Amino acid sequence: MTNPSIKIRSTGLGYFINRIQTLFVSMLRIWTIPIVLMLSLSSGFTTYYGLSHFITPWIALVITVAIQSIIVICSLEMAGIHWKANRMRYFTVVASLAVAIAASVTFSYFKFYEISEQETLHINRLNELRQQTKNYLDSILQVKSQMLHQQKQDLEKASLDARQAYFGTHNEIGPGYKNQVGEGPFWRHYNQIYQEKKQALQQQEQAFQTLDSNIRLLQSNLNQLDVTNDKEATYTQFLKNYQDIQLGVNQLASSMGMSLPDAPLLMTYKQFVEEVKPSFAMWRGFSWFAFACAAMVDFFTVLLSYRLEFTAPGPLTIQEEELVFECLRQFTEFRINENDELEMVIEKSDLEKARRYSDWSRMFVVGLLLSRGFLRKVDDRTVEFAPNLYPLIAEKMSDKIAALKQKAAAASSVVSHE
Repeated sequence: MTNPSIKIRSTGLGYFINRIQTLFVSMLRIWTIPIVLMLSLSSGFTTYYGLSHFITPWIALVITVAIQSIIVICSLEMAGIHWKANRMRYFTVVASLAVAIAASVTFSYFKFYEISEQETLHINRLNELRQQTKNYLDSILQVKSQMLHQQKQDLEKASLDARQAYFGTHNEIGPGYKNQVGEGPFWRHYNQIYQEKKQALQQQEQAFQTLDSNIRLLQSNLNQLDVTNDKEATYTQFLKNYQDIQLGVNQLASSMGMSLPDAPLLMTYKQFVEEVKPSFAMWRGFSWFAFACAAMVDFFTVLLSYRLEFTAPGPLTIQEEELVFECLRQFTEFRINENDELEMVIEKSDLEKARRYSDWSRMFVVGLLLSRGFLRKVDDRTVEFAPNLYPLIAEKMSDKIAALKQKAAAASSVVSHE
């Protein structure tokens, strides 16, 4: 065992800044874990919400847990493997991650769609109600103008008949009574018809005034639906006025022998205030905002899980540290790869193969470090150092250098004494 008294303790401002930076980075790595868990729970909630509308809730919960677990596990696993090392494994992990993300985003989309489009759907329903009411009122106004025009034509004809009957110029007056001015039987007959037509027109105008009053109340109720707090009472009154208008117009039209277009069937209050029910029809009214929110949560989960990288399940023992350091020193081919990590070749060199060198001990160490997450496999013949291996090697190198310096100092002291 190395004597602790030979360790060199760095001092000064640089050492202090380095320790602070190391502590900060370590805290960020530790803080990443609860962030990933919270993001996974958030994504899981929205995924479960959408999935539970299609299948049994407890099955939806099991599938949701599986989906979120696959996302986190595959993201972590991708950080520790290279596609050159095992292409089949790499693409299997990528395919699993893609399927899990697609499922999570798809069912999470329903919840974000409900949240983001709830106000829009309410406005659309209100606009639909207004459009249906407007179309119906326009048809009523057309029928109303036709009724008034016909009634006025009938009244004018009845007035003309009464005047002609008074002056004896009516076509139906016999030759013996032609041009006799006065209130005779012909005049009384046509005057009665005129009075009836006049009274009918007055009654119709009065009925139209009542109809106009109901229309104004209907429009007022329709405008209040967007601002009132008691929407149910306002909507109930709106439907009542709508039915009164429909009944009144039908009575007027039937009395005149006219036909009306069918009145639109308006939605009930329950349908008007009904919340969004997730369905795949939501994809027809695609919302980029809802999709971006659903994808963003899973994107951050994958990104942070990937950046978290593998860490060792537990620290190496002192004996394991000595074994690792000594065996890694037996490898001879090292380089800095494109990931800015130290990479080494684990195959035997040609000289070692010629000498039938047994590399069992150092390959055992490679397997140990790969299983613990201190090494990552790049391809079949190379591995790279994980970030958590550098401090261990640096500490061992520091101990060795300190021991060599101490030995050199002791040797020079002995020589000087001689």
